[in-house]
Amino acid sequence: MRVEYKFAPTGVEVALFGELDHHAARESIAEIHAWLDQTMPCRLTLDMGHVSFMDSSGIALILSLYKRMHAQGGDFSLRAIPPAVRRLLSAAGVERIVDLTA
Repeated sequence: MRVEYKFAPTGVEVALFGELDHHAARESIAEIHAWLDQTMPCRLTLDMGHVSFMDSSGIALILSLYKRMHAQGGDFSLRAIPPAVRRLLSAAGVERIVDLTA
């Protein structure tokens, strides 16, 4: 899994590339949280457009970032959610917490 960071006028965007399984999610959570510690953005957008596979560990990553941003008074959103990932998130009830309309 590759993670890329991009600053935008409205906050930051984190793009994920590849398979988001248990191993990748654990490493990505630690990496993204360390990056957030340094940058402290007010808005974080997670770009899912290049995720080719995601299991429940990806849900843990999303909820971890949502909780982090919420705790520091920031906004969190998802962008470019692939259909298979959207189905997994909907089945898990994530749309009750995170807006999946993007």
